[in-house]
Amino acid sequence: MSGPTSIESVLSESRVFPVFPDLERDARIAGMAAYQELCQKAEQDYPGYWAELARDRLVWTKPFTQVLDDSKPPFYKWFHDGELNVSANCLDKHLGTPTENKTALIFEADGGEVTKVTFRELYEQVCQFANGLKALGYKTGERALIYMPMSVQAIVAMQACARLGITHSVVFGGFSAKSLHERAVDVGATLVITADEQRRGGRAIPLKNAVDEALSGGDCEAVRHVIVYKRTGGPVAWHEGRDLWWEDAVKGQSSDCPAVSVNAEHPLFVLYTSGSTGKPKGVQHSSAGYLLGAMLSVQWTFDAKDSDVFWCTADIGWVTGHTFITYGPLAAGVTQVVFEGVPTYPDAGRFWNMIERHGVTVFYTAPTAIRSLTKAAEADEAIHPKQYNLDSLRIIGSVGEPINPEAWMWYFKNVGRERCPIVDTWWQTETGGHVITPLPGATPLKPGSCGLPFPGMDVAIVDEVGEEVERGNGGFLVIRKPWPNMIRTIWGDPDRFVKSYFPPELKGYYLAGDGAQRDTDGYFWVMGRIDDVLNVSGHRLGTMEVESALVAHPLVAEAAVVGKPDPTTGEAIVAFVVLNGDLPSGEEADKVAADLRNWVGKEIGPIAKPREIRFGENLPKTRSGKIMRRLLRFVANNEPITQDVSTLENPAILDQLSEAH
Repeated sequence: MSGPTSIESVLSESRVFPVFPDLERDARIAGMAAYQELCQKAEQDYPGYWAELARDRLVWTKPFTQVLDDSKPPFYKWFHDGELNVSANCLDKHLGTPTENKTALIFEADGGEVTKVTFRELYEQVCQFANGLKALGYKTGERALIYMPMSVQAIVAMQACARLGITHSVVFGGFSAKSLHERAVDVGATLVITADEQRRGGRAIPLKNAVDEALSGGDCEAVRHVIVYKRTGGPVAWHEGRDLWWEDAVKGQSSDCPAVSVNAEHPLFVLYTSGSTGKPKGVQHSSAGYLLGAMLSVQWTFDAKDSDVFWCTADIGWVTGHTFITYGPLAAGVTQVVFEGVPTYPDAGRFWNMIERHGVTVFYTAPTAIRSLTKAAEADEAIHPKQYNLDSLRIIGSVGEPINPEAWMWYFKNVGRERCPIVDTWWQTETGGHVITPLPGATPLKPGSCGLPFPGMDVAIVDEVGEEVERGNGGFLVIRKPWPNMIRTIWGDPDRFVKSYFPPELKGYYLAGDGAQRDTDGYFWVMGRIDDVLNVSGHRLGTMEVESALVAHPLVAEAAVVGKPDPTTGEAIVAFVVLNGDLPSGEEADKVAADLRNWVGKEIGPIAKPREIRFGENLPKTRSGKIMRRLLRFVANNEPITQDVSTLENPAILDQLSEAH
């Protein structure tokens, strides 16, 4: 965190969209006065505020008496003398209520087949699978690795683990055997739950084979069983005594299974996220605090109603899938869509088609998906959102990275039809739930801003010694007080936890790793990762702002910006650009690059002009849609890529971008 204190904000955005009166009238948090009242309540009695919510929202088997134990910061404990079960809070509490027979999951397979499961049916499937695990000898405190396709069974597996107090670690189905092996060893897994194959975009992709390879890598002797769900019937190798078909694990098992009461601080899951060194970090979350945050995020940010059909397009391999598929919506008793496939198969109208067919009311997706679907829609009128009936939508959301104003406006006009608020949410794997977000019934919207702090969150922009900076100035985004659904530690590495997130020079505040600024109205604008801040001739610029300027050009569909060392300016800006049209070459590419440089100079200023622009058919993205800027830095610097690229949807694009130099 060395260098100049202030990160300059150069993005200029003045549009404001007021709250829709009909939404405000019926909202859980109705109007700015109601929002401010919650914030004041938290400020006046912080532990009392969270205690009231925890008692009101969660079902406890042993009530807590101590709210927050902050005796050993940053290893905070919430409600830690209380006990409950997360699965019981998602399923059992609905039994005997009208929710019991309501649809919990509308599962749509890659090929379009639809399966509906009620809350009662989901409860029974979870109990049968949990009983199957008990019969194999699994118990509270063990760790299970889950490597599954998006499916009802994946949610059942996670809930069954939670029901027995088995800590789960879900690994995204696109990760390599090497990544799987690293995580199995690090978390000390004794059980792996997987499938023969998964289906994505019309293709069958093996999963069991990767598990076999991972477990043959040594240090995995603790794994006693591999349970395999038969998704496609594809060929698999079989290890007698270790491997077991899912159908055999549940055969003859009772559809009732008592939920194990666990301590509020019991690790619900460990989820691995990328570290700055490339070595994954096992983010550990608690049971009670995490669930409270997940439930509140669904109820407040998405203004959850009994009649809603909620669709989060994420994969369960990411925290968004944990919070907004497996736990939050089920705890809130909300019907949700679960999708196995990809947004471009069989064509790029798949999302809009599904919203129409399933009557989706709340839709939550990533900016990268929005930008790629924008490009597809503008190229093919037949799959443009305007061709579909999206009248069921009432709220649309964005997650994963800052959404640039141009993409925001396209989403608002073409998907939300200018009548659905966009909740542009800022949060992280480590925060467990929303930290900064508009609330649909309370917050006027500013395109490109993630809005105001979630009620109860103490968020600030500070300089490198932890002092709050003046409004309008950029700095480090921090959270100043512990909150219930925060990361508890990095699994097996408490020193790295402290060093990564609670640097003493920032007064022990939680360091989010993002640069941001807060405007005069108190709205937050995230400018990108601190390690994505560009130092150009003494100016510190957020990459997101340069990217936003590029994407505002009518020729540009998507852009990613990184820095490379420069002896004169400190850093030079390198932009990787995907155009709406065909890939340019030769003189045409030079002309388009010159036009784009001039455009950025006009939009932001000469200091932000990219030194170099490379064109590609796409950008390197994970299968969840995140752009891997870390890899683009290697490409920009013409360095060999030594990191594992198996998580990419399109690894070949790295070669194309390297050759574009």
